[in-house]
Amino acid sequence: MPMIDADGCLLHVSVEGRDSGPTLMLSNSLGCTLQMWEPQMKALTRLFRVVRYDRRGHGKSGAPAGPYSMERFGRDVLAILDDLNIEKVHWCGISMGGMVGQWLAANAPERLGKVILSNTTCYYPDPTNWLTRINAIKQGGMTAAADAIIAAWLTADFREREPQITANMKAMLLACPIQGYLACCEALSTLDQRELLPRIKSPTLVIAGRHDMGTPISAGEFIRSQIPGAALTILDAAHISNVEQPHAFTETVVGFLTQR
Repeated sequence: MPMIDADGCLLHVSVEGRDSGPTLMLSNSLGCTLQMWEPQMKALTRLFRVVRYDRRGHGKSGAPAGPYSMERFGRDVLAILDDLNIEKVHWCGISMGGMVGQWLAANAPERLGKVILSNTTCYYPDPTNWLTRINAIKQGGMTAAADAIIAAWLTADFREREPQITANMKAMLLACPIQGYLACCEALSTLDQRELLPRIKSPTLVIAGRHDMGTPISAGEFIRSQIPGAALTILDAAHISNVEQPHAFTETVVGFLTQR
């Protein structure tokens, strides 16, 4: 797994799957590493060359001091593609990965094929929730916010039914470097990419979770309404829909990417 330099920040990247296939790049949710995509990898690597990476501030990537921004995250992606000599990828991003996908699709459209924006939003009208989380973590570390975050990521029914998967997700969150996590939260507290959406010309699928309180169906519907020709699919999940509904998520992604 290579480490790729993006303006002085080393990014942890994984490339797997079909060398001759089209390339699909996966982009993680806040607080997650590239391991969050394991439920999809067996199916996706049969069809695609799959590129995963840890966003700056996460996992095995560097966690330099902020500020971070969506442009910075987007340029990190372009640095990865340039280093790997990949001209164009399909994109699938969940939550924060969907926000980065919006920036890329509007600002580097020649690098993206089809785009999947899952469990995401383009705009937070009120930064209060982010500022509250930032303060809690500054005072009490990641454990101060972890239980509330997991409750937003996965429904209570799933957490009861799949305690080991839930514990693994919580461990991933708790291992996130605090400085990197907080810098990402600060970037999200001022998120407003509404004006980017009408500029997106890539074929786009929006995925929303029926029980997602953080990026609700209404946020997905707004994105769909602003991107020309975009479609919307709703899954019976909370925020991390690829983990809670792995089969439905995988089928939705593969169906969209392989349809002509």
